[in-house]
Amino acid sequence: MITQHRDGDVAVIEIDRHERRNALDTAHCHDLRAALTGHTLAGPRAARAIVITGAGSSFCAGVDLAAAYDAAFRDALYAMLAAVTEVTVPVIAAVNGPAIGAGTQLALACDLRVAAPEAAFAIPAARLGIAVDPWTIRRLAQLAGTGTAQAMLIGAETLDAAAALRCGLASRLGDPGAALAWARELAGLAPLSLAYAKKALNQPDSADLAKDFDACWASDDAAEGQRARAAKRPPRFQGR
Repeated sequence: MITQHRDGDVAVIEIDRHERRNALDTAHCHDLRAALTGHTLAGPRAARAIVITGAGSSFCAGVDLAAAYDAAFRDALYAMLAAVTEVTVPVIAAVNGPAIGAGTQLALACDLRVAAPEAAFAIPAARLGIAVDPWTIRRLAQLAGTGTAQAMLIGAETLDAAAALRCGLASRLGDPGAALAWARELAGLAPLSLAYAKKALNQPDSADLAKDFDACWASDDAAEGQRARAAKRPPRFQGR
């Protein structure tokens, strides 16, 4: 089950599948993707930041092995990961425990990762005789460095929270409450600026980047930022 609740402008999405340590199957990938896109539809109730976490003591134990060798599952998984990178608001992974295989892939897709002391990251594809897609390999190398990616993918190593922070895979250490507090801060930042930065990082070849860059500078939020600074008050960004 995928559960959801709102904390002001922050949407909290939780993988809640205790009996499988929050492992993902095809249906859960579809539901997680729907939850992500549902919270970012235009409107006054659209979320301005999202936190993804796991119920209980695991973030996500990976793929439900009953579905792992099914092409439909792989399609659903990669569509869900793409949705994480494509939603226009920042997404934080609150990695409250082990993030194994698809769990590490989900954390990689998020914009920021807050790792609890109990967190662990691993991609044990070589232990299972399967493979992860090139995007996952590139993303891991970009975030954690080529050496760490080699150790995890070829050496089948597991990273604890401290090691993940040292190499850059984790953005911060903290529990899900710390992740939620950070998301509340992000929800107060300029939405157009965040959306532009996220697109530039995730889709550097997008033909819209120049237009989005200009839109930030011409926006009401840019004017509001200037007014707020002059008045020495917090800005009130509206995303336009």
